[in-house]
Amino acid sequence: MDWRQWFYHIMNMFNVLIVAYFFLANGIYTFLMILSLVSVWLHNRRLTYQGLDELRESVVTPPATIIMPAWNEQDIIVQSVSSILKTDYPNLEVVVVDDGSDDETLVRLVNAFRLVEMDLIYRPRLPTRPVRGFYMNPRIPNLLVISKENGGKPDALNVGINTCRTPYFCTLDSDCLLERDALLRLMQPIIRSPQNTVASGGIVRILNGCEVKEGQVVKVGLPAGRVERFQVVEYLRSFLFGRTGWNLLGGTLIVSGAFAVFHRETVIDAGGFKHDTVTEDMDLIVQIHHWAIHKRRKIKMNFTSDPVCWTECPASLANLSKQRRRWQMGLFQTLWKYSEMLFNRKYGVIGMLSYPFQLYIEGFGAAVEFLGYFMVPMALMLGIVPPTLFVLFVVLGLVYGSFLSVGAVLLEELTYRRYPSFKDLSTLLGYAVIENIGYRQVVLYYRFQGLVNFLRGFRGWEKVVHVGATE
Repeated sequence: MDWRQWFYHIMNMFNVLIVAYFFLANGIYTFLMILSLVSVWLHNRRLTYQGLDELRESVVTPPATIIMPAWNEQDIIVQSVSSILKTDYPNLEVVVVDDGSDDETLVRLVNAFRLVEMDLIYRPRLPTRPVRGFYMNPRIPNLLVISKENGGKPDALNVGINTCRTPYFCTLDSDCLLERDALLRLMQPIIRSPQNTVASGGIVRILNGCEVKEGQVVKVGLPAGRVERFQVVEYLRSFLFGRTGWNLLGGTLIVSGAFAVFHRETVIDAGGFKHDTVTEDMDLIVQIHHWAIHKRRKIKMNFTSDPVCWTECPASLANLSKQRRRWQMGLFQTLWKYSEMLFNRKYGVIGMLSYPFQLYIEGFGAAVEFLGYFMVPMALMLGIVPPTLFVLFVVLGLVYGSFLSVGAVLLEELTYRRYPSFKDLSTLLGYAVIENIGYRQVVLYYRFQGLVNFLRGFRGWEKVVHVGATE
């Protein structure tokens, strides 16, 4: 067989692979969409009979701590802390960990909240970089600011866990704003569940374009930039379809660290946040699943679609590329680290369904699809494949993808209606239709770069620059 035959053979095999990938991926996404419709309907029906007042006033509602790590966030840190101090939750504590910032992050916190340095007893159960100081204001007794040597986000979170005095803690990124009752809604499935729920994740929505006053979103709107608007659609599809569907199956493998609640003792027993991946939130979730099986502990993880955390998304392609490369690289780092879980029956739904989905569809599938946009047209021009295969590729890759995006926007409209304006809704639907032509391919390119970075052993953290919401 000469090189031409080898080339044609490889091209044919790849074309079969790309078509099989689209059939499998779109089939799974459709199944998750159906599950999500059922899950959201059931959840909203339960909310009709189970109000939040009972949880707010109940003596069994456990106290909780919000832990916010921060590094060089001087432009947004005061607004973010002001916002979480207004969270509607009984017995709430707030711990802000400044991870050795070299800007005015700590200075602005001290000045804004009139903090003074205190001598506190610090007994670390998780190893961390040294702590420099503790800052408090007696008039704001539930706020503690910690200054430490730079050690990375996982290290800062572990410092927060070490100082946490409550059975549950909530991780919150410094570029996020919580709705007032978001934490109460996030804790609701933990309190009401008969099982040991060790993690509970909420939905993250795009803050760009919203009107913010005194640390709260007072008017929901769409951002002006196209890159940001595409991300609104993306986030709706990811959270309302993907995570809601997996939650109903009992296969939660990803909980966004931007806004999630964890059982403190479980996290400590499992080893805390690790430094060997760049997506510490996913790594912790997989780590807890791994720990629970080996320690023979029965646990539950939950995702709830109505607690809302608003986050600032990248406004430029340069920042978007950093974020998506890191996410994809961290996905492969985590899956490689716990590769024993793949198709391992003792891990149940996680090992047999969730892990393979993340590896083959979200991981390698992104690389296959990205290469397919070059390989399939090339094969068509060389006469290796018939035009019908190219049409099938377009239908499965672009048209059906748009259908799923439109479905996510409509599900949002039928349930939570965070974008009540008809203009905003019609704009979102338009972006859902065209998202798969141009934007999707750019994101696939960034994700492909993330895979390449993983294969070449790159471990750097590419920081996304935030500009802060407008008051």
